Amino acid sequence: MELRKVKNWSQSELAAKVEVSYAQIGRYETKDAQPPAKVLKKIADALDSTVDYLVNGSTEDKAKASLNDAEVIRYFKEVDALPQEDKSALLRVIAGFIRDVKTKQAYAS
Repeated sequence: MELRKVKNWSQSELAAKVEVSYAQIGRYETKDAQPPAKVLKKIADALDSTVDYLVNGSTEDKAKASLNDAEVIRYFKEVDALPQEDKSALLRVIAGFIRDVKTKQAYAS
């Protein structure tokens, strides 16, 4: 729905481009129905997108859905922008810290 709205298309306009009814587009958008692969590909092409994006959303969308802490998301974005050598070093530190916390939790139980 978001991609359709970015293009300022109505459901009817998108439906005409992918050769389905506007009511069917409405059902796809509300998740009451899932389009067959052939139609999904036509929708992705019409919206200048990919099937993967339509099905899974962006990586950032996934992160926001699974991470509730905005500060954590912000820091991960900053880490991702670091030079590879620095990013790798920081990820090793994070992995070590998490390992230590899990070890302490295991011994505390």
